Amino acid sequence: MKNIPNFFTLLNLVFGSIAIIFILQPGESIVNFNGDEWKVYLPEKIQWGAFFIFMAAVVDFLDGFVARLMKADSAMGKQLDSLADVVSFGVAPGMIIYQMLRLSFAYEPDGLETPFYNLLPAILLPAAAAWRLARFNIDPGQAYGFKGVPAPAAGLVVAAIPLITLYNQFGVQELLLNKWVLYAIIGIVSYLMVSTLPLMGLKFINYNVKDNWPKFLLVAVALVSALLFQWLAVPIVFVLYILLSLLTQNKTA
Repeated sequence: MKNIPNFFTLLNLVFGSIAIIFILQPGESIVNFNGDEWKVYLPEKIQWGAFFIFMAAVVDFLDGFVARLMKADSAMGKQLDSLADVVSFGVAPGMIIYQMLRLSFAYEPDGLETPFYNLLPAILLPAAAAWRLARFNIDPGQAYGFKGVPAPAAGLVVAAIPLITLYNQFGVQELLLNKWVLYAIIGIVSYLMVSTLPLMGLKFINYNVKDNWPKFLLVAVALVSALLFQWLAVPIVFVLYILLSLLTQNKTA
């Protein structure tokens, strides 16, 4: 019974591995209409890759919940969780950015012959996730708050990019296929993971509105923005999470 939470953790790893398999299967295409209008087609498989990253996030939440429910916390479970998170929220999102960079360079003359080193910055994401998770494991002071953005949050933001691009919500497709925007996303998200910025944890110690108003606000904005903006809700909630954390955690630090 004590290993049941660990099986959930392994399912996180399985979903992350499946995501990588889908993401790395090529099939992106760019079609030109009338000489001035471009349409990007992302293969269905990269959508499934993003979907499995989100599924990994669900079971990542459940393994901790089940461990607390069954009082089955263990040192092995903690290490296994971080190992799974590196794959699901580090390597898999890094491969999404790798593929998006490939597509962005394809817009350029001779873009299909882009040197490999132009795509290497995507590897910063899994490296930053590994650093963040290793530091978390040896820091006992992150039970109800975080130092730096958690790897799952960073991974979900990146996983939303191909879905936002696919549906071209509010015409942001061209923006997200700009290599400099993608490089900026890599730099910002990686920095936020390895930083020591004080960020709020999302566990509710109690349900007092005065003590938890930032979390209640975050949940409310998440629900409303999901209805109004679909996949764009993910980066919106991510940015709000950072801002609310900096506002509230600095005051309590």
